[in-house]
Amino acid sequence: MLRVFKYVFKYPAMIGIATLAMFTVIGIDQIVPLIQKSFIDDAILGGKSNLVVSLVIWLLVLALFKAILGYTKEFLYDLMSTKVHLNLKNQLFNHIQSFEFAYFDHMNTGELMARIGEDLENIWQTLGFGLRLLIENIFYIVLSTIILFSLNAKLAFICLILLIPIGFITLKLEKLFGACYGELSDQTAVINTTAQENIAGVRLIKAFAREKYEVKKFLKLNKRYYELNMRQASYMSKYFPIIDFLTNTALVAMIIFGGYMVLKEEMTLGTLTAFNTYIWYIVWPLRQLGWLTDMLSRTSASAKKIFAILDRPAEITSPDDAYCPDTLNGHISFKDVSFHYNEGEEVLSHINLDIPAGSTVAIMGTTGSGKSSLLNLIGRYYEPSSGEILIDGIPLSKWHLHTLRQNMSIVMQDTFLFSDTIADNVRFGKPNASMEEVATACDLACATPFIAELEEGYRTQIGERGVGLSGGQKQRLAIARAILRKAPILILDDATSALDTETEYELLTHLKEKNYQTTTFMIAHRISAVKNADIILYLENGKIVEQGNHETLLKKRGRYYAIYQKQFESFEEQLKEATYVC
Repeated sequence: MLRVFKYVFKYPAMIGIATLAMFTVIGIDQIVPLIQKSFIDDAILGGKSNLVVSLVIWLLVLALFKAILGYTKEFLYDLMSTKVHLNLKNQLFNHIQSFEFAYFDHMNTGELMARIGEDLENIWQTLGFGLRLLIENIFYIVLSTIILFSLNAKLAFICLILLIPIGFITLKLEKLFGACYGELSDQTAVINTTAQENIAGVRLIKAFAREKYEVKKFLKLNKRYYELNMRQASYMSKYFPIIDFLTNTALVAMIIFGGYMVLKEEMTLGTLTAFNTYIWYIVWPLRQLGWLTDMLSRTSASAKKIFAILDRPAEITSPDDAYCPDTLNGHISFKDVSFHYNEGEEVLSHINLDIPAGSTVAIMGTTGSGKSSLLNLIGRYYEPSSGEILIDGIPLSKWHLHTLRQNMSIVMQDTFLFSDTIADNVRFGKPNASMEEVATACDLACATPFIAELEEGYRTQIGERGVGLSGGQKQRLAIARAILRKAPILILDDATSALDTETEYELLTHLKEKNYQTTTFMIAHRISAVKNADIILYLENGKIVEQGNHETLLKKRGRYYAIYQKQFESFEEQLKEATYVC
């Protein structure tokens, strides 16, 4: 929690003025009861009627100043907390953006949303009024205690000794709330993740008639959240009544003993009136202490989780003297590259490749053979566990990440489209692209025919992740997005799997005939999609077991040949039948 103050102290003038206003308001509140005492003892009971007007004027002036300074204090503290909240949220979001793919492989979206949302809101609320109120209350208690003893030490001792146990109760509550809110924060993240997954996958849930199961799962998680909140409520119900009882007892003691002292003329009525006001300046802060402890515990738990993310460094970063060329040719080399996600589970083993600039590389292989992992290494989304990758003769680790990725276009295996218009989705990689450029990219991606059938064309708003479009339509828009960028390196990770053979052939022909040079990598499972590639790789268990072009691989009669035979067997049989009939 203390680290949050680093952000607070970025606004010294704002904090200084707000704090000065706060202390002035506290000072005014400490003076008013003394004026009230003089009003009763001197002006009313003492018969000094000439003091009435002046004392009333003083009360009105102090009330006006208190109102103005109170507004200033509230406004500036709120403004400061909003700025801190904004800065922290921006920093947290930017830091999360810097993380490598591996971080998101093990992190739930719901947990990150809880950090960016609820946890930052807790800090905002505490800085806005919780922390200020705590500081105010401390000063009210200290100053009022001093004045109480100066008014009547005996009565002050009787009243305050009843309030001492509240301090020990507060320390106990802080420990209990701290542990409780750590668990509550974790459970909130789990609930957010479950809700996010269920809402995103609602079509799958309905398709498999799993609504009841998912509702039960969510209710089970929500029950745990309820239990944690009930535990927190039980602490409040156990200790808050004790605090109220002790504060009320102090007030009763003041009335009984104070009234007795007035009757015995050991204390004036005006002094007792002032004493009553000062005791309330202590009672109210003590009653709020439990609530403030609750708020600070919640914020402390949130701050720990936020700074745990901010303290985690990005594992893949650009070096200080990063390589930033004006142009990238696309000559790519793999030198004895191996890679694993988890220690001891090698995904790629001793990969050696030399891809000339402008080549088309097709990658085939069984599921889990490392095809996507190989392509993810080119953009340095992951680091190889050993070996080296070079682009244009420069090791990948020496490239500036932004420069490297700015010169790449990629169509992921899992096609992602934003909840936006078709045109803006295609423009994602090149925001300043004209409509003519967008249309040309869609032509090359064979997306124009289905876009033309839509009522609003390129202005059509598509749902989250492309809801409302078929798998093939989403893939074509994703390919158009990649084409529009005209990057020297193009990666198509199983990007044509949802296309029919005819559309796939037309699209790949367009890519081959484009008017700029691109080193293209393409994962595919159909021979028709890869046969025209300059280099074809066949991966198995993380190793390149076959490499060559279509003709050379057929001559080897290996795995590629077996796939060719299987895919074209029925076609050849039909051809023989047709020949026989003729």
